[in-house]
Amino acid sequence: MTRVELVDNWLRRAAVILNDDSPAPCETPVKVGVDLGTADIQTLVLATDNTPLACFMDWANVVRDGVVVDYFGAARIVADHLRRASARLGLTIDRATTSFPPGTDPRISINVVEAAGIEVSDVIDEPSSVAALLQLEHAAVVDIGGGTTGTAVIEQGRVVKSADDPTGGRHITLALAGHFNVPFEEAERLKLEITDRQVLGLVAPVIVKMADLVKEHIAGYSPPAIYLTGGCCALPSFVEVFAAEFPGIDVILPNRPLHLTPLAIAAFCGSVHGHTTRHGMAITQRAGGIPS
Repeated sequence: MTRVELVDNWLRRAAVILNDDSPAPCETPVKVGVDLGTADIQTLVLATDNTPLACFMDWANVVRDGVVVDYFGAARIVADHLRRASARLGLTIDRATTSFPPGTDPRISINVVEAAGIEVSDVIDEPSSVAALLQLEHAAVVDIGGGTTGTAVIEQGRVVKSADDPTGGRHITLALAGHFNVPFEEAERLKLEITDRQVLGLVAPVIVKMADLVKEHIAGYSPPAIYLTGGCCALPSFVEVFAAEFPGIDVILPNRPLHLTPLAIAAFCGSVHGHTTRHGMAITQRAGGIPS
């Protein structure tokens, strides 16, 4: 079984137990990850072998372009996820790993998780966490979320470049809202139901723009493959439009990309220590970004 196939199995398991509160007692050590996204907040609890044990998600507009715009709302959601996960597994969760878009301040996520009542053990930028989970040696990871697109370039197993751009699924929604003159919420529904070629033609330029930004970041590195993650990548025909901009490069979309970054964040918990610590917490800045 390849590493991608193994990760796909974990992603399928996460989808099966999504927002499942039924008791599943656990007496072994666990790893916990909290992902504060532009469109959603996810909390995953994993066994030490990365098998998902609990997975909770809420759609929420509490983060925009890597900045928390509803601090207390975000903390409430995280606290509720932790409460539900603790009740499901019959254990006390007192620490977790979280993440941040490359080039933004990791303290934004740290403060929210700490406000939810637990310690932050590790922090890593989002695409670097996926690179670590997939055990990539020479590739690029592109994390396209609701409001940002993070790119990481990996060479010889190390992240050598990491960058973030303020574009994502929200911009596709805005394009649809403007064209059809409908509210944002209605455009969001249209986006999730893209099948009509006319509608695809409207959003394709936004996807191509995302690809152009990624091209700038990977120029000079020549990665043989690009691994996609983030809920935006699951949109119908997204991969086809994106991949067409990268002839000669394999564009790979793992199973259920909506859960891939949260899974990677949780899997990173306690596995690698950064060069800087604060209150026992390791902040891993793989490449670029804001030092702590």
